[in-house]
Amino acid sequence: MSDPFLPPADPGDAASPAAQVAGTASFSKFMHVLQLVADWPEGRERPTVAGLVRASGYPRPTVHRIVAGLLAERLLVEGQGGSGLALGPRLIQLASRSWGRSELRLVAADELKRLRDLTGETVHLAVPNGNTMVYIEKLESPSAVRMASRIGTSVSMHSTAVGKAYLAALEPGVLDGVLKGLELRRHTPKTVADRASLRQQLDATRARGWSVDDEENESAIYCFGGVIRGHGGTPVAAISVSTLMFRQKDDPERAYVAPLLAACAAISARIAETPSLSAPDMV
Repeated sequence: MSDPFLPPADPGDAASPAAQVAGTASFSKFMHVLQLVADWPEGRERPTVAGLVRASGYPRPTVHRIVAGLLAERLLVEGQGGSGLALGPRLIQLASRSWGRSELRLVAADELKRLRDLTGETVHLAVPNGNTMVYIEKLESPSAVRMASRIGTSVSMHSTAVGKAYLAALEPGVLDGVLKGLELRRHTPKTVADRASLRQQLDATRARGWSVDDEENESAIYCFGGVIRGHGGTPVAAISVSTLMFRQKDDPERAYVAPLLAACAAISARIAETPSLSAPDMV
């Protein structure tokens, strides 16, 4: 997994996706700068051209040109008094239309709500996006203490329950290719950061039928994950139930895992009845 705050691969590199399609190098640079703004850490001052130059590794004139184009198309906006850059209204409009038409989210809606109500905990629905998982739905726990995650967040595959549920369901040859591309970054002291240990976790996940995130992505948070399958049993998404360690119930398999796996099975059955939902890019 690439780090959005390190210089990207050169779009002209034969190994990069941009090099596979003529004329996409400039577009890739525009998208990378836009993604940097979207992923800018909360709590830091808004990104500026200077900050984007450092984060992207692109020359300053290139970043100026990209930012000017994104501002002109209302994909970015400037804060009051030139206080930095933020995502613009046009991007939000586009995202809203895509969001409203997400077939998987609509098909899963009832089961996700039922799962949240049965467990009393936060529920996430995530789909693979390159070497990460992206949350496309989140139902908050009714409890007072809630998680800080949000829809649209990209999370690591190796440290999350949704990621490990998805990885464990891949065919061996496909899994080998995905694992080679993962950057096993350590998020907490408990994050598994070597491939041999990760493979052991995936073997255990495959054997028992669900995954766990034991404070590996965020401290004090324990998650259970299950896979959603499309045509031919291909994994297309994953669901997690996230609990705070201090309030986890005494029998987690009954309280969390059983309803989680029931929801995954029900959604997978719905997908099997809907041909347009049987591929990983269905959202």
